[in-house]
Amino acid sequence: MIKALNHIVAIVFFAAMCGGCSGTNTPPPIDPPETSAPVEEPAAVLAAALPVALPGTAAHYLPARDSGRPYEVWVSTPITYRTGGDGYPVVFVTDAVYSFPLVRSIRNLLGRNGQNIEEFILVGLPPDPAVSSNTSRNRDYTPTDPTRGGALRPPGYSSAVYGEAAAYRDYLESDVFEFISTEYDADMDRKVFIGHSYGGLLGSYILLTKPQMFSAYILSSPSLWFDQRSIINIESEYSRSHSSLNARVMMYAGEYEGPGPTPRHFTSVDLAGDMQRFEKRLQKRGYEGFTIDSIVLPDEDHLTVYPAAVSRGLLWALPGRGPYRSG
Repeated sequence: MIKALNHIVAIVFFAAMCGGCSGTNTPPPIDPPETSAPVEEPAAVLAAALPVALPGTAAHYLPARDSGRPYEVWVSTPITYRTGGDGYPVVFVTDAVYSFPLVRSIRNLLGRNGQNIEEFILVGLPPDPAVSSNTSRNRDYTPTDPTRGGALRPPGYSSAVYGEAAAYRDYLESDVFEFISTEYDADMDRKVFIGHSYGGLLGSYILLTKPQMFSAYILSSPSLWFDQRSIINIESEYSRSHSSLNARVMMYAGEYEGPGPTPRHFTSVDLAGDMQRFEKRLQKRGYEGFTIDSIVLPDEDHLTVYPAAVSRGLLWALPGRGPYRSG
């Protein structure tokens, strides 16, 4: 069932976070070509190279029992990982192709082996490999279908399928949680969710439908604008039958994540403003057992805000044994 995570592709985003990293495998020696032989092309050199392996990681094939969709989960254990203790908290990240190596690096560098950030098991949630990455996230991370009820498709919605976040949420709760609790020394009472953009929308949906799934939510630039802000209707429905919401939430957005005059600004949606209005709405409810806060980070846009949100969010959700040290 377990295979080494030697084939994580597209680990080029945020590659600077891995300065000084080295793989455990080295290519076999290659004899120099004869003088009369043609010079080997770069593509051929790359084809002969070995992929980079991240120590302490594994990819598990874990298809959804209900739908049969061929998902994987990627797992990274900390350097200190030992079985037989009280169990490690578990951090789940959406969009694992870019988030998994990044969050792993933040844990290993900023965390300082548990001094700044408590050691944790990292679980990456990559897209369904049977479809494109965009199709998978548009389907699995969105709670409603903006294309419903008519032949005309609203502008900006290009995928064939939306609105299956409930099915993906249930896959996480039944299949993924069961697997992690069985195979790893995990404290399943301390689960942290991290999602960015549509991933943040998924986290907001889980928070308002099954909040007990995670003890803490780190939502980076959540796409609360989606489908005419349908998440607001979901919150209203939750509030009609609940007076408590047992979870902690921290949200982040960049100062450029709204309309403005520069290329870094959004032109049509106000992610930062939506986030702050969402926070005020939930605070006004006065849910028992609930805390929420939001921070607009200066000089950050939709592409740059995620590393800062993860670093700050993990320091908030899983503070280490201290005192904090940066050197």
